[in-house]
Amino acid sequence: MLPLIAVSYIVGLGIEFAFAQIRHHEVNEGFLVTGFIIPMIVPVTTPLWQLALATAFAVIIGKEVFGGTGMNFLNPALVARAFLFFAYPTRMSGDNVWIAADLWGTDAITSATPLAELAAGIHPTASALDMFIGIIPGSTCETSVVAILLGAILLLVTGIASWRIMLSVILGGGLMGLLFNYLSPLTSNLSTYFEIPFYYHYLMGGFMFGAVFMATDPVTAAQTNIGKWIYGFLIGAFAVMLRVLNPAYPEGMMLSILLMNCFAPLIDHCVIARNIKRRQKRAIVKSKATAQ
Repeated sequence: MLPLIAVSYIVGLGIEFAFAQIRHHEVNEGFLVTGFIIPMIVPVTTPLWQLALATAFAVIIGKEVFGGTGMNFLNPALVARAFLFFAYPTRMSGDNVWIAADLWGTDAITSATPLAELAAGIHPTASALDMFIGIIPGSTCETSVVAILLGAILLLVTGIASWRIMLSVILGGGLMGLLFNYLSPLTSNLSTYFEIPFYYHYLMGGFMFGAVFMATDPVTAAQTNIGKWIYGFLIGAFAVMLRVLNPAYPEGMMLSILLMNCFAPLIDHCVIARNIKRRQKRAIVKSKATAQ
């Protein structure tokens, strides 16, 4: 983990310093968070040179070309993961990527993630408790729901993250999971995806990590209160939909958040426009009442 963090910070901060010199402004501290999150959402076996390329791509293409911190509309950490996912898919998914510790004495064993098992039409072998604790293969910091919830509590107590987005992501994913459970009798070849309990989606892959740490990014998320509910709900719903209906992308959370990053400004625009129309109507009614 430490080499991944070191490479992420060296490459990312180096590019940040270079752009700061070119633009003659101070270095923004935003990458201190991004540089730590990037190693948390990739497999621990990711080659360092690939992580360096992904970090450079995320900083340059995902942020600096739009003007730097505060101007980007895509989450830079997810841009790095998307780059790795599409450029080096065998390093991001598949049975050979994941290494899970064996508590009974063996140094390590290789095994598929619960999502990979579902993609193969197999019900997850790990129990719900194992997935909740984090005794499963997966990206570096996405496996333990317990640890993620502790992080969520810290973010909420300090007022850094939006509880509306966190809760709406969970609601969206849960309702979509329940819908597929309801439709399971009508399915055949996708029955494994449809029949798993809806709450399994919270425990597998990066759903909870994305809901707590990625969807709540204050720069790329929706800014209005109603917009946050819509934005988060659609992230959760689309994540589960991608998992169930598109086995080519068994995770779903990364693509769902990036998609809604693109639509967050439109959501806020519609919410604000609606509020303006409502106020105009109230103003007209009030003025008519006053005239009478």
